Amino acid sequence: MKARISVITLGVDDLERALHFYRDGLGLASDGIIGTEFEQGAVAFFDLQAGVKLALWPRASLAHDTGLASVPACTAISLGHNVASRGEVDAVMLQAAQAGARIVKRAQDTFWGGYAGYFQDPDGHLWEVVWNLQWLPPDAG
Repeated sequence: MKARISVITLGVDDLERALHFYRDGLGLASDGIIGTEFEQGAVAFFDLQAGVKLALWPRASLAHDTGLASVPACTAISLGHNVASRGEVDAVMLQAAQAGARIVKRAQDTFWGGYAGYFQDPDGHLWEVVWNLQWLPPDAG
């Protein structure tokens, strides 16, 4: 398989609340909720970077579509957001907290020489905000 991750879908309990958190709180661009005319179709999309989208889909719709039980698992995966500086880690963590995120681990020096912290969105999805001098984002300038 050639890895081509193009959509990351997060199952959410309240689509409006999740849209508000990511669009209004974190500042990610979105056209809002679409697909409401279809049963199990309401979804919100966000452009992350070239060719990658974040989708928010009601947890019940995701469970229905896959045939799996809807069971939140907050430590099964974390989403990493690499930034260009230690100060940017702190700024993103503050922005997330102000948007309603729960700070799981305050930003701090890591054992490997970086700087990182964790937060959970209102649905419990775990995000790591990290500065790694060896792995700066392409737009770090």
